[in-house]
Amino acid sequence: MRSQVEELAGIRERVLAGPSEKATAAQKAKGKLTVRERIGLLLDDGSFHEVEPLRRHRATGFGLEAKKPYTDGVVTGWGTVEGRTVFVYAHDFRIFGGALGEAHATKIHKIMDMAIAAGAPLVSLNDGAGARIQEGVTALAGYGGIFRRNTKASGVIPQISVMLGPCAGGAAYSPALTDFVFMVRETSQMFITGPDVVKAVTGEEITQNGLGGADVHAETSGVCHFAYDDEETCLEEVRYLLSLLPRNNRETPPAAPCDDPADRRCDGLADLVPADGNRPYDMTRVIEEVVDDGEYLEVHQRWARNIICALARLDGQVVGIVANQPQTLAGVLDIEASEKAARFVQMCDAFSIPIVTLLDVPGFLPGVGQEHGGIIRHGAKLLYAYCDATVPRISLILRKAYGGAYIVMDSQSIGADLTYAWPTNEIAVMGAEGAAGVIFRRQIAEADDPEAMRAELVKEYRAELMHPYYAAERGLVDDVIDPADTRRVLIGALAMLRTKHAERPARKHGNPPQ
Repeated sequence: MRSQVEELAGIRERVLAGPSEKATAAQKAKGKLTVRERIGLLLDDGSFHEVEPLRRHRATGFGLEAKKPYTDGVVTGWGTVEGRTVFVYAHDFRIFGGALGEAHATKIHKIMDMAIAAGAPLVSLNDGAGARIQEGVTALAGYGGIFRRNTKASGVIPQISVMLGPCAGGAAYSPALTDFVFMVRETSQMFITGPDVVKAVTGEEITQNGLGGADVHAETSGVCHFAYDDEETCLEEVRYLLSLLPRNNRETPPAAPCDDPADRRCDGLADLVPADGNRPYDMTRVIEEVVDDGEYLEVHQRWARNIICALARLDGQVVGIVANQPQTLAGVLDIEASEKAARFVQMCDAFSIPIVTLLDVPGFLPGVGQEHGGIIRHGAKLLYAYCDATVPRISLILRKAYGGAYIVMDSQSIGADLTYAWPTNEIAVMGAEGAAGVIFRRQIAEADDPEAMRAELVKEYRAELMHPYYAAERGLVDDVIDPADTRRVLIGALAMLRTKHAERPARKHGNPPQ
């Protein structure tokens, strides 16, 4: 027995060491960590339990029968993050370039099934060259099994994809099916067809990072939610995100001790937000003033910047915040902003995260490009997401809330549980100038002094239909509050709504706009 135990210890030592020092040196030369270093940074110290470390492929042909390394290029198992169970699979680029074969895929399928059964988050550390060509269609079938499980787990457990190397072809669809995608600049790329194929088909020349690097997906495509300069920071932020999410859809997000008083006045808000609706300001400073200790995690920070989606805490409880950003495009809703916010609202609703919406929106972005691009269809995604959400929903109107954008941004008429407004609010079909120009067009045209007449009629329209208490008088706003009381009011309302329960209609699923 002792000799056999010694043999086992030797095998385990080789498994932990990896395929060779040369392969490890090549990994380090690219500025990348090894697979086990990554898992060590993600999980609590000493908490990782590996599954099937001795697995080997059984493929033959093309020289594979002579190369049967342990793990088959993927490390799978579970551990803890801040004491809570998390499942993980991580590609080992040192073995077959992290390419997926039958045994490799089977290991991933198993750990995904375990995560779903245990009701715990799943994190994938992606660093692979795609399907293992030598195994042919068997490898492609392995990806199909991953995609099917991604879909099964969607809205059931949090799924986080961390891109730490290349991810090409069909392999890129697994991250796209998950809740969040992290990327590291320079070392990670995602694309369906690489630069060589693009050049052959279209004649365009482009680098891998220019085609599918972290900055491209964080700013242009919206595929990536978070981008960082190094793996250590990236994995630390993954841990932080996990601390804000529940383990599964049957639980609520974990509460945290809070030293920031629930009744703290936010006196700075009166100076942060100009009363003049045409003057821009930074909505992130409003969020910092209201949330616990000024801390929040912005999702898709660099894509569709005219809207903000963030996770934060109010009195220790996790909330999702959706807010217009007047600093970019005056905070209008457009195609990308609608898509970004709709997906975020759906994520919050799936994982029992209350939603706070901060409105300062002049409408939808006009233009031929937006209309031809399907702004109606894309705007309807956000409308559908809000209407379908059953979590506690509170909206707060800071300044402008015009037209269809007001309705879409979680107005009381589409199901917001509570709607508050500041004294600077203007809720209307459109701005006073535009409205007066439509309603009083003839009187203005016939006046001896059209500009003076226009100014007088704009003032009259604003006084009659756009004063701060018009919506409150008609029950469309529950209360008009002092901005300094914003934190206290939101925390009190969320505490009341914590036990909210909403029945869904009997149906297989809805058919949301696409």
